[in-house]
Amino acid sequence: MAYQTTNPYTNEVVKTYEDATPEYVETSLAQAQALYKKWRNDPVATRIPVLRKLAQIFKDETDSLAKVLTVDMGKLFVEAQGEVLLCAEIADYYADHAEDLLKPRAIETIAGEAQLENHPLGVLMAVEPWNFPYYQMMRIFAPNFAVGDPIVFKHAAITPASALAFEDAVRRAGAPAGSLTNLFLSYDQVSQVVADKRVQGVALTGSERGGVAVAEVAGKYLKKNTMELGGTDAFIVAHDANMDDVKAVAPRARLYNAGQVCTSSKRFIVTENHYDEFLESLKAAFSSVKMGDPMDPETTLAPVNSKKAKEHLQEQVDTALAGGATAYYVHEPIDSDGQFFMPTILTDITKDNPAYGKEMFGPVAQVYKVKDDEEAIALANDSDYGLGGIVFAGSAEYGAELASRIETGMVFVNTFFSSLPELEFGGVKKSGFGRELGQTGISSFVNQELVVKRDRPNDNEFGGLVLPHKF
Repeated sequence: MAYQTTNPYTNEVVKTYEDATPEYVETSLAQAQALYKKWRNDPVATRIPVLRKLAQIFKDETDSLAKVLTVDMGKLFVEAQGEVLLCAEIADYYADHAEDLLKPRAIETIAGEAQLENHPLGVLMAVEPWNFPYYQMMRIFAPNFAVGDPIVFKHAAITPASALAFEDAVRRAGAPAGSLTNLFLSYDQVSQVVADKRVQGVALTGSERGGVAVAEVAGKYLKKNTMELGGTDAFIVAHDANMDDVKAVAPRARLYNAGQVCTSSKRFIVTENHYDEFLESLKAAFSSVKMGDPMDPETTLAPVNSKKAKEHLQEQVDTALAGGATAYYVHEPIDSDGQFFMPTILTDITKDNPAYGKEMFGPVAQVYKVKDDEEAIALANDSDYGLGGIVFAGSAEYGAELASRIETGMVFVNTFFSSLPELEFGGVKKSGFGRELGQTGISSFVNQELVVKRDRPNDNEFGGLVLPHKF
């Protein structure tokens, strides 16, 4: 595959990179394995200073790091700055909490004095996407660096500069060689690295297709893995929702990062008493966006990441329309050669429409009208995916009741979706399995080793088992 930065706004090919050689891959794996052996019994505290320094680098160099994102995949500069600062928060969070999160857990048992210890698992392979090039990497790097798991990673082919910038920041923070190594791998090489006996775990964020391919290899070689594979997240407007709040959040929930967010709201499910008002407000918001140079602070909607992505999204919209959907609104074309996709609102999508239940990764909103809240929940759950979701209701308590009935990994009630280091991130169904961030995230790739000790054997021991009573 060609690792190449092509600026989505100017269409300029900025730089092309060569694939990693087999020799470099072998050297990288050997170096990572040697570091794991060294780290295996080192205290977590020995790695904390690197995380603090890394956080400081992301704070001090916010603008320069953000510009790399904007050139690589077209992200609005202001949104890129936010991504960089979120990375700093994640690094700081694990610097502050890793020791406590990884401390041994005592277990009461008649077997003796027992505790569950958290040790490094080994070298990890990470496969990460282009839409949040730094954040996705920090999400896997910070907690596992604290654990003591070295990482080799394959980033998206269209964001190679971001991959190198992240790797360089980790190096400058003082991480030992082998802590994090970028590999420009071909698809065949990805499978070879996952299969390598030195690799003990695999973390992937990406498409369902990519997840299936990597999980298949990971399963074949019995490698622990986590998968985050996108979704068709529902935004439910309940019968008693405060529409002023809905109107403020709904457009951002679809257009943030040009709609290229796994957890962005893709299906707006609106009770009939709010439906017309919601459509009018969403149309007004979509029509008011300003498309242009993503470095310009006046620009509010960036181009999508590539010509290929734009064409794929258009094919999806065309298929939906051919299947009977209505184009309630399509933004007027703009005079630009950039890879802008005109914000679009689709309605009247029936279950037999090919677009029903499909993820559209860009500024396209699907809006569904339902009779009541019960029907809204049923429609939200009628999906093969379950990553995130938003519910707006008259009260937080009622909204939470509805949220708990949605088959998904994360739900935000009466607020915009967010990602913070203390909040576990992940989904169910075809959206994947496992969690990143928070306490669960740091536990994803650890060897939870049980240690039981006594001064002498238990009198109740027989045949290697501890029996509850004497014979």
